[in-house]
Amino acid sequence: MPAKIYTEKDASLAPLKGKTCAVIGFGSQGHAHALNLKESGVNVIIGLYAGSKSRKVAEEKGFKVYDTAEAVKLGDVIFVAVPDTKIGGVYEKDIAPNLVKGKTLLFSHGFAIHYKTVVPPADVNVIMVAPKGPGHIVRRQYTEGKGVPGLIAIYQDPSKKSKQIALAWAHGVGCTRGGVLQTSFQEETETDLFGEQTVLCGGTSALVQAGFEVLVEAGYAPEMAYFECLHELKLIVDLMNESGIAGMRFSISETAKWGDVKVGPKIIDASVKKRMKAALKEIQNGKFAKEWIKETETGYKTFNQLLKDGEKHPIEKTGARLRSLMPWIKKRDFKGGQQASYE
Repeated sequence: MPAKIYTEKDASLAPLKGKTCAVIGFGSQGHAHALNLKESGVNVIIGLYAGSKSRKVAEEKGFKVYDTAEAVKLGDVIFVAVPDTKIGGVYEKDIAPNLVKGKTLLFSHGFAIHYKTVVPPADVNVIMVAPKGPGHIVRRQYTEGKGVPGLIAIYQDPSKKSKQIALAWAHGVGCTRGGVLQTSFQEETETDLFGEQTVLCGGTSALVQAGFEVLVEAGYAPEMAYFECLHELKLIVDLMNESGIAGMRFSISETAKWGDVKVGPKIIDASVKKRMKAALKEIQNGKFAKEWIKETETGYKTFNQLLKDGEKHPIEKTGARLRSLMPWIKKRDFKGGQQASYE
């Protein structure tokens, strides 16, 4: 039986009426949720650490900004919008001491709860509202009168009102415009990590780099390799996004279609699926989470080195030069290493 999709008619802002919603952090998801909720008529405050550069930004957007602990005290619903591996420290220092019965903790990803870097008291609601898109898309879609689809999940429900609160928040940020599915913290966390590692980020990056290397090592121009293995990927992904894999195949040439169905399964074969299953097992048993948490606690040395190595790949230099010839492509600046947009 297909899962129920919650839409505008299934939710209202009533459960948030008269409540103070405290958004802890003003990065990618934090700023989008805060602005969308504010423009939906919800009372939103921002909690940030004392030296955060985001304080001025949030104030300029019309928010009252408090130190994190004070925002938690004032908030009825507390959205923890800081990076997964920093949530534990923020929770212990500023959130846990100020939680009282009846408050609601809200997350946009299940990592901290599922892997128990946060263990909340039994008398607070613990919920998730996870838009299926980055913060800038959540914000842009909302301002255009649309919304990205989202997920809700309930981990603890002492008030028996957690689902209504989750749907109200999803409504306020625009997700019910796109459709909302209910999941669990475990399912969201494990499938999200699996997708990132094996397909969306890790799998795609490695596939693109390997294809580029094979062509260049065979003597083809790096510019040709870039176009064929990276640049045109957007066209294919957009077609999949619009109409699925079958729809994408309908839109490409017969030759491309034959190469897809005949050669593709030889590249992404049973051995790849076997390694995908191994990656999923390490997500399920907590090994990945433990290694990642340890990496963050020991200074990000391996993480930063791997990122730097990736930035030195020849595809980056070739791509930068070619993209400079394409003014229609929006350029995004990055400084390498850790992303620092979450505060």
